[in-house]
This record gives sequence, C-alpha cells and structure tokens, in this order.
Amino acid sequence: MNDANQVVRRERVFDLPLDLLTMEESVELCHNLLAQRGHWRADLNASIVLDALEDELLRQYVETSAISNADGQSIVWASRILGVPAPERVSGIDLFLELIEKAPQRGDRVYLLGAREDVVGAVAQDFVGRGVNVVGYRDGYWTPGQENDVVQAIAAAKPDLLFLALPSPRKEHFVLRHKEQLNAGLAFGVGGSFDVISGRLKRAPLWIQRLGLEWCYRFVQEPRRLLKRYLVGNTRFVLLTLRTRLRKG
Repeated sequence: MNDANQVVRRERVFDLPLDLLTMEESVELCHNLLAQRGHWRADLNASIVLDALEDELLRQYVETSAISNADGQSIVWASRILGVPAPERVSGIDLFLELIEKAPQRGDRVYLLGAREDVVGAVAQDFVGRGVNVVGYRDGYWTPGQENDVVQAIAAAKPDLLFLALPSPRKEHFVLRHKEQLNAGLAFGVGGSFDVISGRLKRAPLWIQRLGLEWCYRFVQEPRRLLKRYLVGNTRFVLLTLRTRLRKG
C-alpha cells in the first residue's frame, strides 16, 4: 500500500507483496513515508514467507506494509525463478544503517525497541555519538501488563523512525495491535541488528554476504536458536519455490 509520491513496482511472490527496489530507492521511499505517519516496512525472507502461510496477522502486516523489501537472498533468487526479479537484496540491517547515517542531517527522531537492556543501551549511546536524535529506547522484555506503558512511551516520543529488534512474528503483531497509538512515521523491524551494532555478535564478512551465505555465518554463531529456522525452514522454502514455479508453468 505504498502511497508516498514515488513510483514503486510492486509484484507478488508466494502471494505476498514484494517491491522491486534497490537500496537507494528504498532509502528514498522510507524518507518519503516519514512525511506521513503510521507506516511500516515488511522484510521478506524465507522464514517470513513460510510463517505467513499459517499466521494471518503476519500476512496482514506484509499485505498492508508501505514498503516490502527482499530482505533475504533467498527471496532474490526465488523472485528470479518466479519471473518477477528483485533488483538486489535490501537487507534490514543495511537499510537500517543507511537511514541512521542520514538521520543527523535530516533531524529524524529515532526510537529503539528490543534486545537486552545493555545491548539497546549500547546502540543508543553509539547513535547519539554519531549525532542521531535518539528520542527513546528500551529493551524487548516486558509483560502483557506493561505493554500499554511501552506503547505510551513510544507515542510520547513521536519518533519518525521506530526500529524494533524483536523476533517475528512478535514485532509484526505488536505493530498491528498498536498501529493507531504508536505515533511513529515508519516502524521497521531490524532482527538481530542491535546485537551486531553493539558488538555482541559479529556480522559475516562482505564476501560471504555477496555470496548470499550470511545465514550460514549466523547459524555458526547461534546454532541452537537457528537450527530449525535455517535447516528445516530453508528446505521447506526451496520446495515451496519449486512447487510455485511448476504451478506457474
């Protein structure tokens, strides 16, 4: 549902919307969206596609997103197989850092939500040191009874960019539940980016990223947490891609 005075080619893969955007075009669209309020970005990867087959709220989040990127290299490859080729991977962490780099001169108000308290605190300190206007931050651990307080704190801060380092589908459900109250320009899930920026985890070298094997590097660092998602999930995704291609003829 992108409507920010920018021509965007939106196609569908696995019956989900995918915007065929480069990194530069994605940055421009994100900035255009900040002139309005209440938008969110969808990050299409193999895991999101598979989960959206069974999670109606997650599907709704993707369908109503103002920008839907090929966040995983698997989506780029699948889009080419399915005849709607994405121009490149636009990973959440890279787009996140592009927006942060431009935030000081633009004066964008930034709120950071998620990860451990020490991790998000370190990221906030880092960004403030770069001249970013961080209007608030908090960790990703709260009880259901505390959720309204979390939402009210975000709304009071009036962020242009709300970055959520929460797992899926928790972050998508959170945004949909509170989309009217958050008062954010653009909500943006960033996965484990806070852990990387704080130094708790290392990101794959650039050559591994370019080969589309960043998931392998992440798996080596967190094998227990990512075993099911990557080994089982990636196999299911490959089979889904092949079945979808065969149905298209």
